[in-house]
Amino acid sequence: MKTFLISRTDAIGDVVLTLPVAGRLKQLYPGCRVVLLGRTYTQAVAEACPWVDAFLNFDELLSLDEQAQVTLLRQQQAYAILHIFPNKLVAKLARKAGVPVRIGTRNRLFHWFTCNQLVALSRRHSPLHEAQLNLQLVEPLGQATVLPLPETAALVRLQPVAALPAVIQELLAARQPHQLNVILHPRSRGSAREWGLEHFGTLARLLHQAGHRVFVTGTAAEGEELHSWLQQHHQFLAANLTGQLSLPQLLAFIGAADGLVAGSTGPLHLAAALGRHALGLYPPIRPMHPGRWAPLGPYAEYLVFDKPNCQDCRAQPAACSCIKALEPTQALARILSWQPLVLTSVPSITTR
Repeated sequence: MKTFLISRTDAIGDVVLTLPVAGRLKQLYPGCRVVLLGRTYTQAVAEACPWVDAFLNFDELLSLDEQAQVTLLRQQQAYAILHIFPNKLVAKLARKAGVPVRIGTRNRLFHWFTCNQLVALSRRHSPLHEAQLNLQLVEPLGQATVLPLPETAALVRLQPVAALPAVIQELLAARQPHQLNVILHPRSRGSAREWGLEHFGTLARLLHQAGHRVFVTGTAAEGEELHSWLQQHHQFLAANLTGQLSLPQLLAFIGAADGLVAGSTGPLHLAAALGRHALGLYPPIRPMHPGRWAPLGPYAEYLVFDKPNCQDCRAQPAACSCIKALEPTQALARILSWQPLVLTSVPSITTR
């Protein structure tokens, strides 16, 4: 049985869009073992993915001396490592650990000294989706052509493994027939252009007036930032859950709700991967546009202002007028077309 080590040591959304690499390896090498090397805060994502077998904690790896780091990597008995997110330390350790196949991109100089399989890959100007770009690193292992986006999207799958607190289960269950449980996630922690609290507030009011239930999620720090806004809009909210959920619980909560609205953030990609309605709010500027970062899932969709290749906010991201030009009524129209969802099991992956 071959073991493959996937290195992706950055954010939640990036890890979600790397899941097709794990799924594709399972297709190409039935019965293989896939280990994801990632940050502590992405462990819950790995554990919720049906085609990731184990998680290797990068933050814990950093706490070890070099010999212990090499030993830990060697203990994985990996046949290959795929450096999806280039990291100089990981690349060096994989070489020292003697991983037989070490795959990286040509445009990272340190990969020329640490990898023995180099892939020509330029992300910045590529027309491909991020998930398709990640799959390019599978090329030396048998991925001959670019996988079409629908086939790639089918490999983005998560299934919650944690139970929700009873009080939150009761909150979700309190809806009436044909009522939607909709999550609004207003903040992005600087990872995306933001729609703005005014628009999210208007959408919360419109959803409430339409008879639906609105939940707000975010970190504890974001909850503090949103305090006055939450107070101002409390009459439109079923619950404020900022700072109240661990990541495993957030996965379970999103998986039990009907859908989520957010910018290009981790929770948006989680919702799409969980098979929920996921409405992304995007600017047209490259490389942040939906062509590169759209959510992937059976009920994933997005809104983007029709101004292709806009560059107006490149120097001042907070001044992005394109994303602010998306009207709350546009988002409402999309949400009103949603149907309440039931929980479904994740299908087993097919080999080919």
